[in-house]
Amino acid sequence: MIKYICTTFLLFFFPYILTAQTGTDDAVYQMPPEEVVAIVDAPATPAVSLSPNREYMMLMHRAGLPGIIELAQPELRLAGIRINPRTNGPSRASGFTGLALVDMANGEEIAVSGLPDDASIGSVSWSPDGTRFAFTNTTLDAVELWMGSVASRSVSLVPDIQVNDTYFGSSLSWHPSSEILYVRAVPAGRGDAPEPELAPRGPVIQENIGRSAPARTYQDMLSNAHDEALFEYYFTAQIKEVQVTDFTRREVGEAGIIRSMSPAPGGAYLMVAFTDRPFSYTVPASRFPVRTEIWDTDGNVVETVAEIPLQNEIPIGFNATSVGPRSITWRNDAPATVVWVEAQDEGNPRVEADTRDLVFMQEVPFTGAPDVLARLEYRFSGIMWGHGELALIRERWFDNRNERLWRVAPDNIRGSQLLVWDRNYEDIYNDPGSPQMRVSDSGNMVLNTDDSGFGIFLTALGASDEGNRPFLDRLDLTSEQTERLWQSASPFYERVVTMLDNTGSQVITLRESQTVPANYFQRDLSADTEIALTQFEHPNPDLRDVRRELVTYERADGVPLSGTLLLPPGYDPETDGRLPLMVWAYPREFRSADAAGQRSDSPYRFVNIGYWGPQWLITQGYAVLDAATMPIVGEGDKEPNDTFIDQLIMNSEAAIDAVADMGIADPNRAAIGGHSYGAFMVAHILGNSDLFRAGIARSGAYNRSLTPFGFQREQRTLWDDTNLYITMSPFFNAHNIKHPILLIHGEADNNSGTFPLQSERLFQAIQGLGGTARLVMLPHESHGYRARESVMHMLWETHRWLDKFVKHADELTEAN
Repeated sequence: MIKYICTTFLLFFFPYILTAQTGTDDAVYQMPPEEVVAIVDAPATPAVSLSPNREYMMLMHRAGLPGIIELAQPELRLAGIRINPRTNGPSRASGFTGLALVDMANGEEIAVSGLPDDASIGSVSWSPDGTRFAFTNTTLDAVELWMGSVASRSVSLVPDIQVNDTYFGSSLSWHPSSEILYVRAVPAGRGDAPEPELAPRGPVIQENIGRSAPARTYQDMLSNAHDEALFEYYFTAQIKEVQVTDFTRREVGEAGIIRSMSPAPGGAYLMVAFTDRPFSYTVPASRFPVRTEIWDTDGNVVETVAEIPLQNEIPIGFNATSVGPRSITWRNDAPATVVWVEAQDEGNPRVEADTRDLVFMQEVPFTGAPDVLARLEYRFSGIMWGHGELALIRERWFDNRNERLWRVAPDNIRGSQLLVWDRNYEDIYNDPGSPQMRVSDSGNMVLNTDDSGFGIFLTALGASDEGNRPFLDRLDLTSEQTERLWQSASPFYERVVTMLDNTGSQVITLRESQTVPANYFQRDLSADTEIALTQFEHPNPDLRDVRRELVTYERADGVPLSGTLLLPPGYDPETDGRLPLMVWAYPREFRSADAAGQRSDSPYRFVNIGYWGPQWLITQGYAVLDAATMPIVGEGDKEPNDTFIDQLIMNSEAAIDAVADMGIADPNRAAIGGHSYGAFMVAHILGNSDLFRAGIARSGAYNRSLTPFGFQREQRTLWDDTNLYITMSPFFNAHNIKHPILLIHGEADNNSGTFPLQSERLFQAIQGLGGTARLVMLPHESHGYRARESVMHMLWETHRWLDKFVKHADELTEAN
C-alpha cells in the first residue's frame, strides 16, 4: 500500500500556525456541524430494572448531557473519591429524570405519580417482595430519600433524612421482610465542616523504613491533616431504620465511616463494615483499614469478623491481594452464615503455593473454628449460592488466563469439591456461559436451578467465526450433560436477560437488528409466543440507511482481525469514489494468537450512530472502521508488551489494507484515533510509522516513567525492565511523531495513570521538536467528558483536525 511521507515544509511551518492560536477566538466552546449536534442531542434510551417477583419492569428515563455549570459545582477529591460537599453525595453522578412501570403480563406502561420536580434520581432499589421501591433524589444541597409503591403507582418523600451517598455501594438496603429499609444517613447535628488552619502546625511527613509498599499510580489522594479531617467529616454516617408503612425511623448502632451494610438473609443481623484510621496519602480509601462487625437489629455488636489493617503493602501483580479475611459476605441461601476468603501465599502471586486461597464459612454466633468450604490453587473470583447441596465457586489465574468452576455442598463440607470446568477464559468461542440467577425471598441472588436442584442454566454471547449468537443452555451437574434450549438467529441479535421460571421456557430477552434498536420481550420459548415490553424508537431516524458491515481480515503473521465498517447513507464506491478513513481502536493483550483472532461482534447489531466513538464521522463523508481489533499477543515465555509496537503496526497495516482492498478507503487519507489506552496507541503508531495522515488521542498516558509500578496489563515495574518502560513511552519518541496529532484531555482526569500532565508534557515535547500538534484541555472534565459544551467542542476539534489534515490532505500538501 502507499504510505504518506510529510514534506519538510509542512512539518516545520504548521506547528507555528497552530501554536500561535492559543488565546484566540477558538478558545471558547465551539459547535460541530448541525447533523452532529442532532446525534448528541438525540433522546437517550431509558434504562430498565426488573422487580424481584418479575411482575413489573421499571423504565428509568435518562437525562441529556448536563451543562458545564453542573460540572463546575463544588467538588472535593478525597482518597480517590470525588464528592459534592453541598449534597454529601457524588460530584459527577448522572441521575434519571423520570420513572414508569411496565406490566409484564401485557406490556402496558404505567405512569408513576408524585415524582420530584427537576428530578435527579439514583440508587433505585426494589424491596425483596417487589411491592415497593426506594430511590435517592439529588437536589442542590442534599440527597433525599423517596419511597414508591407499585400498588398506588406513586412515590413520596421520606422527610427529615439526608442520605450520605459518598462511599462505595448503595446507601439503601432492604430488610428481608420488605417492611424495613436501612439507610446510610448523614448524622444529625454533625456541625460545620472543618476549616483549614490559617498557618500549618508543621510539615507533611511520610516515612518508609525497609518495607516494600508498591502502588500503582492513583489520583485524588489525601495529602494533609485537613484532607483527613474532611474525609472523616463527609464520610461518617449513621444507619437509620425506616418503617416503610409510616416512615417512622430510628438510629441503629454507632456512627462511623460506614463502607457497607447488609442484612442477613434471615433478617436477624446486620453486617456492617467500617473504615478506620490510620488513613494513607498513597493509596485510596478502598485500602484503608476495615473493621467488619455483625450486629443484632438493635445495633449491638454480636461478632467482630475481622479487623484488617491499612493495605499499603500489597505486592504488584494482577493476582496479588491482601492478607487476612477478604470478600466477607453472607451466605445467600442460609439465615446467618458468614463467608470469607484468606490468602495462603501472603497475597503474593510470586510465592510458590499449592493452595492460594481458602474459603471459610461460619454461622452466627461464632462458636468453635470456622469450616473450610473450598481450597483453591488459583485466586478466588466469586461464589454463587444455590442450596445446601450446591454452591459454585470460581477461581482465576491471570498469568495463564485460566479459570476453574467448582461445585461444593455447603451443608456437607466433607463432600467432594467437584470440578465443573477448567478453561482458558480468553477463549470466548468455547465459553460455556454464566449461570442464571434469581432473587430469593430474602432479596438475595441465588442460582436458578431446575426441579432436580442440580440443573443450572447458562447464558453466553455465543462467539464464533460467524459472529456472536447468544444462547441459553441447561447443564445437568450430575450427568455433566448440556442441552441447548435456545439460540439467537438472523436477522436479529437477541440475548436472554433473565429467566421467569425454572424450566428455561419463560424468558425476557433483549432483541435488536441493524435497523431496529434493542427492545425487551417476554418470550415463551416452548410455545414460540412473545409480548413486546418496550417500543424504543430509532434515536436518529435520518440515519436508518447507514451501511454497517462486520469485516474480517488478517495481519502479516496470520492472526485474524476484525472491525465494524460504517459508511455514509447512500454511498456507492463506483460513483462516489474512495473515502477518507478513520480507524478507531483500543489495544488488548492476549496470551495466545488463537484467542486474539476470535471475533466478538455480530453483523445483526443495531447501527447506533453515537458521538463518543468515531461513528458520527460518517455524516461528514468518512468511512469508519470502528472497534478495529488491535491484539497484542505474548505466547510462551514472551510478554505481550515485548513486541507491542511491532504488533500495533501490523494491526494498522492490515486494517487500512482491508478497507482499501474493498475499493472504499483511500489509503493515503487515513486517520487513527482512540481514547485512554487507545490514545497511547495513537501516539505510538504516529511515532513509528507513516501509515496515517493524522491522529486523535484523547485522555492518554504517554510517559511510562510516571506509572512506574505497572500500567494496563503490564506487571513488571520500571526497575524490573527500564528499557521496556522507555520503549513503551511515546514521550521518549516524541521526535519521531511527525504526523499531526490532536491531544484532548480533561483537566480533572482521575483515572489511574492518565494525569492531565501526560498530554501537556507530550504536547510540549512535540512543540519543542518541531512536530505538528494541538492540545485541548477541557475544564472540569474527568477521564470521560460529560458536559454538553465539552462534548460539542471535542467533536468540533476532531472534525476540523481531520478535515484539514486527512480529508483535504492532498490539497494542503499542494498548497505548500
